[in-house]
Amino acid sequence: MVLTRGDDFPIHQTPEPVAYSGTDRNFYDRYFFNGYAPDGSGFFAAALGIYPHLDVIDAHFNVIRGGVQHCIHATRQLGMERMDLSVGPIRIEVVQPLEQLRIVVDDFEGISADITFSGRAFPIEEPRFTHRIGPRAFMDYTRMTQNGRYDGWIEVDGDRRDLDADTMGTRDRSWGVRPVGTRDLQPMPGHTLPGFFWQWTPINFPDGSLFFHVNNDEHGEAWNTRAAWAGEGAGPDEIHEGIGSMRTRLTPETRWPSDGTLSLAVRGAPEEVTFEPLGRFQMKGLGYTHPEWNHGLYHGGPKSVREDIDLDNLDPLQPENLHVQMPVKVTANDGKVGIGVFEQLIIGAFSPLGLREFLDGSA
Repeated sequence: MVLTRGDDFPIHQTPEPVAYSGTDRNFYDRYFFNGYAPDGSGFFAAALGIYPHLDVIDAHFNVIRGGVQHCIHATRQLGMERMDLSVGPIRIEVVQPLEQLRIVVDDFEGISADITFSGRAFPIEEPRFTHRIGPRAFMDYTRMTQNGRYDGWIEVDGDRRDLDADTMGTRDRSWGVRPVGTRDLQPMPGHTLPGFFWQWTPINFPDGSLFFHVNNDEHGEAWNTRAAWAGEGAGPDEIHEGIGSMRTRLTPETRWPSDGTLSLAVRGAPEEVTFEPLGRFQMKGLGYTHPEWNHGLYHGGPKSVREDIDLDNLDPLQPENLHVQMPVKVTANDGKVGIGVFEQLIIGAFSPLGLREFLDGSA
């Protein structure tokens, strides 16, 4: 047994110390943040993941300037201490649980930041994500999501910029089981890897926050979806849930969304909103499907690197480039205008959009 700082808090879920998270080697615990100016510019994002059974922690910080996505990737051994939220130059501080968090990036190869997130309303809890391939749990996790405002600054190569007073964005916390670390090479007899379709659109309107997500199978049937509305300052009993339906188009020869229309049946929310992309963020900058910095990989000890991604010069159909977040202008049928992101990942065939092969692009 190993005692750590977490054991002095009443947060245990099993008879064991907090260092042990059940028995599934793919258990993880994760923070995610994104932010953007009112016109969608100055996009930044951060993430930190803990993998208790792999004894690894990793973190990433990204900012887009001049068409280049500047990234820091960092990793170290966890040492079974889950309460130390620092990796290389990146650390996260929980200032006030469920309300305010701080991201600090000490200067690393010209990139530094000090940013505070303040929630606009109580976080929403999304439906539990449970998905199996045959008898094996591919995903089984819970996530909470919260829109908010940011203040602080970001510096890249000597160019320090304060965040606009209207800088908004989204943060989430998820925990449970996802594929992490080195890929499991053991095949599932009789069960091929199915197609995977994911959309997530947290939106900031002047008077509140709109949330929608959907996981579909390769035929377009949803196995997890939710729409929700949280008015400014809403408490946990003032969040309204309902349903949504997205009509999406793809940019030719890619799997990236070109636009979309979301129809909603949610109390307090518009009946319909349309999305107009204002840019593109590659999720590999936060480790998602990154060939070297995927989540939970062990790099032999502490390691931090800088990576610069030229967004205009990459292959959109390379596997690590499929997963994107598009900052979007959002227009509601009642005339309200908001700003948010349209995240999408499509792997394998997806018949509603005419995708038939594992990595073919839109016609």
